[in-house]
Amino acid sequence: MESTATTFTNTTDKTEKIKEWNPQRGIAKQRNEYLECEQLWCFFCLMFVGGFYGGYTYGIRGGVFCNAQTANLLLLAMNLGNGHFEKVGHYLLPFIAYLSGTVLSEIFAKEIKRFRILRWDTILVGFELITVILLGLMPATWPDQICQVSLNFICAMQFNTFRQAKGIGMATTFCTNHLRQCGSFLVKYVRSGNVSAGRKSLLHGGMILTFCLGVLCATLLIHVFRYQAIFGAGLVLLFIFVRLLIADRTYEKQFLDRVPSGH
Repeated sequence: MESTATTFTNTTDKTEKIKEWNPQRGIAKQRNEYLECEQLWCFFCLMFVGGFYGGYTYGIRGGVFCNAQTANLLLLAMNLGNGHFEKVGHYLLPFIAYLSGTVLSEIFAKEIKRFRILRWDTILVGFELITVILLGLMPATWPDQICQVSLNFICAMQFNTFRQAKGIGMATTFCTNHLRQCGSFLVKYVRSGNVSAGRKSLLHGGMILTFCLGVLCATLLIHVFRYQAIFGAGLVLLFIFVRLLIADRTYEKQFLDRVPSGH
């Protein structure tokens, strides 16, 4: 009887400890597996912004793609082949900006983590928001290259920083990988009925549609607001920044030194 009572007491003590712990860290416990910056909502919002950037720069800021560099390198090589050397720099500058953004984001992510104030992911979104506001206020007479280089730079940082949503590799600035993954997982689902593969196919398809929605919104807003249309992306970035900031300062504060999956 004494042993049974002791066991009951120990079990009760453990239960009380769990009850005490859950109210304090319940949200952190629920999100323990993945950080807020790895959640699907965050990646869908960033994908919308990525599409918006592309529609904005191609539609009104010089006809250059800022999201990725494949098309720009293609046009660069074509101009070289056609002897239009004066246009080479027009496509080379975004490439250099993109490369610089990738390198610097890799460096900053490691250095900022030491201060344990905010995650690099949150700081980056805040930096994007400030950049977008400044670009929206930039006079129309200023060279388009300022906007192109700025967005190429932050697109590279975004692409390199946000890599996986709940363990699923997802780019947030272009669609090529999503097309491949959508088709690949669709075939796996049809062949085996694998529910996980079917879900992943839908997620990648959803990212493609979200990207297109961003491009569509940018195009429509350009007709109305012209150069200030980029503020549309700023609203989405503000929403992301606030949510990540709350996570960093409250329920994920103890995870500030944790590295997101994919890094």
